[in-house]
Amino acid sequence: MPPHTPPSPVNDLPAAPAFLKLIGPSFIILGLGLGSGEVIMWPYLSSNFGLGIVWGMLVGITMQFFINMEVERYALIHGESVFVGFKKLWKWLPIWFLLTTFFAWVWPGIGLAGATLLAQALGIERVWLLGVALFVGIGAILTLGSVVYKTVERLQMILIGVGVPFIIGLTAYLTTLPDLGAMLAGLIGRGTDYSFLPEGIIMGTFLGALAYAGAGGNLNLAQSLYVRDKGYGMGAYADRITSVMTGGGAAQKIKLTGTTFPVTAENVSRFRTWWKAVNLEHALVFWALGLFTMLTLTMLAYVTTFGSADNAEGMQFLFNEAAAIALRTLPIFGVLFLIVTGIMLTATQLTVLDSTSRIMTENVLLLYTGDRSFNVSRLYYVILWVQILFGILVFSLGFTQPRQLITLGAIINAFTMFSYTGILLYLNNHLLAKELRPSIWRNIALLFTFLFFGTFSVLTIMEYMM
Repeated sequence: MPPHTPPSPVNDLPAAPAFLKLIGPSFIILGLGLGSGEVIMWPYLSSNFGLGIVWGMLVGITMQFFINMEVERYALIHGESVFVGFKKLWKWLPIWFLLTTFFAWVWPGIGLAGATLLAQALGIERVWLLGVALFVGIGAILTLGSVVYKTVERLQMILIGVGVPFIIGLTAYLTTLPDLGAMLAGLIGRGTDYSFLPEGIIMGTFLGALAYAGAGGNLNLAQSLYVRDKGYGMGAYADRITSVMTGGGAAQKIKLTGTTFPVTAENVSRFRTWWKAVNLEHALVFWALGLFTMLTLTMLAYVTTFGSADNAEGMQFLFNEAAAIALRTLPIFGVLFLIVTGIMLTATQLTVLDSTSRIMTENVLLLYTGDRSFNVSRLYYVILWVQILFGILVFSLGFTQPRQLITLGAIINAFTMFSYTGILLYLNNHLLAKELRPSIWRNIALLFTFLFFGTFSVLTIMEYMM
């Protein structure tokens, strides 16, 4: 451990609570993917290339499951974010995560996509004005909630609980047995006239979809922030970000470094109980529900729009989807589809703004040395509202192509995931006690992820250089 890093305080690991009380953080990470991969990227690919590409979705979300669990491992043991651990490896790493978070997520493509769909459904001509209203509303929700984590968690659980069943119902009604057969074939890489990758697919778009088969980019690392704020493991001893308006956040001081536990037989046994429980929670909510939701939305796009001539143009495939749903069911369902997906995208933008504000706040403060407390809440809200104002500026300048922004951000996030997967692999195998380190097969899973994203990143660079 570098000499500038003081040892963590020590306390016993609390016992794991009942399983139902653990549910929460995975809904936030799931919600982060709803607006990027589930609603936009993978449905766009299926509407243009069919279902032979959905194997990438399965691979992508599985790789992100293993990334997220190693992030949780560190947070459970140290009661601090993984960014604190990264700084223990090299003091200037916070600059990397600050810059990659900013450049990948500052463009408000997801929020603009939500505004575009809602404007179409409600007959609003000025999309930018609706976008401004939505971003101001997001800022108000995050600012006025007493504890930021609880606000985001509850909102995502409600929206997923309402929106996902609606999409499932539509898809079940419109899907035929041959469609299901095409989906199953696609999971093993078999398309109608291709295997794995169809001719004409843009590698950058596919790489972006892989990155967004879940939260994507540095947002996966935010899982450690939510685990800490939920009070998982040693996070029980950590502080939480409260509102500067209603939670006393203006005077709140938060210590970024956490508390760890001595490696005793009892603590190791408790950790293993925690580990089994959080793996189950994340497998059910993030992996299983996330994969099912992505497959459902991708199937819905396929059965309604595959073969349409103008699917590749911006957000047109979603408008084609709504029109086909209205034609094959009732007109009201086409409108409801736009409203539900628009709200999903807006909720994702809210969670993205919360996560990126947390990440950038933490990494700005980590550039300071020493074990000290910081006014985290005040800086968090400054960064949040700077991002909101930037989004409003983009709307006001008349930008109307959200999908291109989402794709650009996704490519940057894929490169970022390639880099930090290797760093995370090193962190958990060198800074954790031997009894708490990843097993061989989890190390293999992370190494595969590192090589996989590295390979597709190189292919994307080669594509753009040719």
